[in-house]
Amino acid sequence: MVAIDGSVALVTGGRRGIGKTFVDALLQRGAAKVYATARKPSPSRDPRVEAVALDVTDPDAISALAGRARDVNIVINNAGVLFPAPLLDADMTDVLATFDTNVFGALRVARSFAPILSANGGGALVDMHSVFSWGAGAGAYGASKAALWSITNSLRIELAPQGTQVVGVHLGFADTDMVAGIPTRKISPAEVAELALNGIEDGGNEVLVDALTRQMKAALAGPVEGLTVRVER
Repeated sequence: MVAIDGSVALVTGGRRGIGKTFVDALLQRGAAKVYATARKPSPSRDPRVEAVALDVTDPDAISALAGRARDVNIVINNAGVLFPAPLLDADMTDVLATFDTNVFGALRVARSFAPILSANGGGALVDMHSVFSWGAGAGAYGASKAALWSITNSLRIELAPQGTQVVGVHLGFADTDMVAGIPTRKISPAEVAELALNGIEDGGNEVLVDALTRQMKAALAGPVEGLTVRVER
C-alpha cells in the first residue's frame, strides 16, 4: 500500500476526463506534486501540478520525462484513445493506433518508470482498464483493454520483487467526453478516482468500480456467450 499524502504522482492523459479528476483527487488527498501529461497540455493554477507535453506513442518523449520526473512514486497509466468501429470495418490505421496508445504506450511508461519506482521505495503503478477488458463488442478498444489487463497481471509479478504495487482499475461507462455519444447509465469520474485511490492506499491489486464491471468479471467463469456487454439506457 502507498500513502497518497505527501506522494509524487504521474498521471498520463491528466488534463481532461478521468485523468484530470485523478489529478484533482490526488491533490485533495495531499499529494505533494503531480505531473499531468497531455499531448497538448494546459497550465494549472495549482503550483503542485506540473503540466507536461507527452505522447505515449513516442518512446523518446517518455524517456525524457522519466529523466525529469525522478521523484515519482505513483504512476497512473490513464492515457487512451477510442475509435468506435467494428473490427472487420475499422480502418487498420485506427486499430494500430489504438494498440499503440492503449497497450504499448502504457507498457512504455511502465518500463521507463519501473526503475524510478524502485529507487523511491517501490511505489504504485495503476493501469486503467475497462469492463471491455472482459466483455465483447467494443472493437479494437475492447481488444486493447484485454491486452493491457494481461500485461498488468504480468507486470504485477515482475514488479513484486522491487515492492511495487500494481493496481488494475476496471470500470464501465464514466461521464466523460470519450463516451459522451453513448446513451447509457454513467458513473462520475470523481467516483472512479476515489475508488482507485482507495485501492492504492488499501494495498489492493484490482479495483472493480461498478456493478456492471463486477457482473462481467463474474461472467468469466461462464460460457463466452455471456461476455457481451449490455448497454442499459
